[in-house]
Amino acid sequence: MKSSILLDGKAISEKIRNRIQETLAKAKAEGKGIPTLATILVGNNPASETYVNMKVKACEKVGMNSRYIRLKEETTTEELLTEIRKLNTDPSINGILLQHPVPHQIDERKAFDEIALEKDVDGVTTISFGKLSMDSEAYFPCTPYGMVLLLQEYGIDVTGKHAVVVGRSPILGKPMAIMLTNLNATVTLCHSKTKNLPELVKQADIVIGAVGKPEFIQADWIKDGAIILDAGYNVGNVGDIEISKAKDKSSYYTPVPGGVGPMTISVLLLQTMYSFLGQFSPKLDSHASNR
Repeated sequence: MKSSILLDGKAISEKIRNRIQETLAKAKAEGKGIPTLATILVGNNPASETYVNMKVKACEKVGMNSRYIRLKEETTTEELLTEIRKLNTDPSINGILLQHPVPHQIDERKAFDEIALEKDVDGVTTISFGKLSMDSEAYFPCTPYGMVLLLQEYGIDVTGKHAVVVGRSPILGKPMAIMLTNLNATVTLCHSKTKNLPELVKQADIVIGAVGKPEFIQADWIKDGAIILDAGYNVGNVGDIEISKAKDKSSYYTPVPGGVGPMTISVLLLQTMYSFLGQFSPKLDSHASNR
């Protein structure tokens, strides 16, 4: 068996950002202005603060403006909805990101769904999810879309392959399953209640770790030659898959860190650029059959 190939999310992410920077520099030179991404952080979660600061810096590097809205820990759902509505109607704002998680008193789903479709560059609204499931134009959840772009960058055709997605989050596992289906893969969506999970994973040509538990998916569950995509990031710099042992038996794999993570922020910037240009993300496969 040939040696496994590392899917370098860091390098591909940089390639995407360079393209964004070139496009925005051209738009600015033509007098079209600069896009703005608004990020809302509610509360004092240190990890969330770190993520938001990373996104602000990433915006600056590609020539994009950012607006950072910081709300107190005690913010109510209605107060948050009011802030989102302001951003929805502000013509200078092209994308809106509500940093997850929010404090317990807030109805997070209600807040997500208040974001206007044309500014939902994080792909978190119910409408965006519905449009994705119908293979219609929308913005996609950033992490799944980042994984798809990684596969495409390395010329990996998923047509007819059996993909097993472990995790059913509405912004990660579920949309990833839909995206792969739209790309003509055969998908099994697994979760915490799935019986005989190791046996199902052993059947997979593509394994996606999206369960949020460190090294939950064991190396001996994975068959030789499988493609491994690990969307997890846990304490100790480990993902949801036992990559250290599984990578040697894979055909392709994402490292943790440096695989899926960098792609997520780059996709957020990419979709903000699309919003600025007045378009949605390109459909994953316009030639896919519904049969």
